[in-house]
Amino acid sequence: MSPHHGGPDWAAVEAAAGLVLVAGAAGYAAALWAARHRGPWPGGRTVLWFAGLGCAGASLLGPLAAAAHGSFVAHMVVHLLLGMAAPLLLVLGAPVTLALRALPVAGARSLSRLLRSRPVRVVSHPVVAGTLNAGGLWVLYGTGLYAAMHSSAPVHAAVHAHVLLAGYLFTAAVVGVDPDPHRGSLRLRAAVLVGFLTVHAVLAKRLSGDPPAGVGTADAQLGSRIMYYGGDAVDVALLVVFFAQWYAAGRTRTAPAAV
Repeated sequence: MSPHHGGPDWAAVEAAAGLVLVAGAAGYAAALWAARHRGPWPGGRTVLWFAGLGCAGASLLGPLAAAAHGSFVAHMVVHLLLGMAAPLLLVLGAPVTLALRALPVAGARSLSRLLRSRPVRVVSHPVVAGTLNAGGLWVLYGTGLYAAMHSSAPVHAAVHAHVLLAGYLFTAAVVGVDPDPHRGSLRLRAAVLVGFLTVHAVLAKRLSGDPPAGVGTADAQLGSRIMYYGGDAVDVALLVVFFAQWYAAGRTRTAPAAV
């Protein structure tokens, strides 16, 4: 049986998560308003951003979040929504591009300098981002961290923050649409993407027979299948976006020069 408990600290964690999500929604809406004179913003980007917030909200608040405290199956649904689906949707919402449109000149220049800084260059490198994402999952399920996150609200919040942020960094590094002065080559990003998909699939298979302590056999097997096949569904979306970008880049390189 998976670790299970409740208490007032879980309410505080949910409240904090709710505030972060509201801030993400309000910030994007404020940027849309501030940039309204800069020309039309693609409505699809807005839909993707708010859909990403919705995926994160469904995994952090309400019945699914409560069930995940005691069910490995529910936990895996949270993992797919928070660590894979939400990051993809949020990245495709192009928040950095919108911020650059909305900020005054001085603010936009400051943000551009931040994007060019060494720390951002390091964490946004595809290999580093992929390692943070996949490595974090192996640490979560291969150590006592899984049990710890269900017995400590601060650990629980930290793990979920890492899952979302690492997922966002990885997705942005591989299929990001925002300006990235340090973006890796298409071949490097392809190699990292294939490597991550492989590691994720291997981990899902491993969890079926070697789950974290306290997780029952039936729960582990169903949870690992959700991770494997649900991950495949998000992976297909990632691959579609990646190859669409690759195709677009190829067309740009081969387009005839204007006369």
